[in-house]
Amino acid sequence: MANAFGNIKNPLENFQSYGSVESANGLTKFISNISSVIIIVGGLYAFFNLLFAGITYITANGDSKKLESAVTNINMSLLGLVVLVGAAAITGVVSFVLFGSPTAILNPQVFGPGSFN
Repeated sequence: MANAFGNIKNPLENFQSYGSVESANGLTKFISNISSVIIIVGGLYAFFNLLFAGITYITANGDSKKLESAVTNINMSLLGLVVLVGAAAITGVVSFVLFGSPTAILNPQVFGPGSFN
């Protein structure tokens, strides 16, 4: 009956602590994940805000307050996207200066049990 489910291996077999081997890469990977999440969430927020502002602009039917609000939201959404791209560029420059690679901070890697090799 032991082989009914196949061979099951312990996923924590190759686990290494961040305190010894991976201490230099742990902070880099943490910052990478945080910055990527912030950029993705900000980009999605700007996209949906731009989408809803465009719908408001289309359905304004000449109402000057709605048009003014829609144009303001469109401009702010585009400004937000410019700020996000600038932040990613600055992060790439800082990553290049500190770690020698412009993608050292910007490439996210999510680790689970047994994948710390």
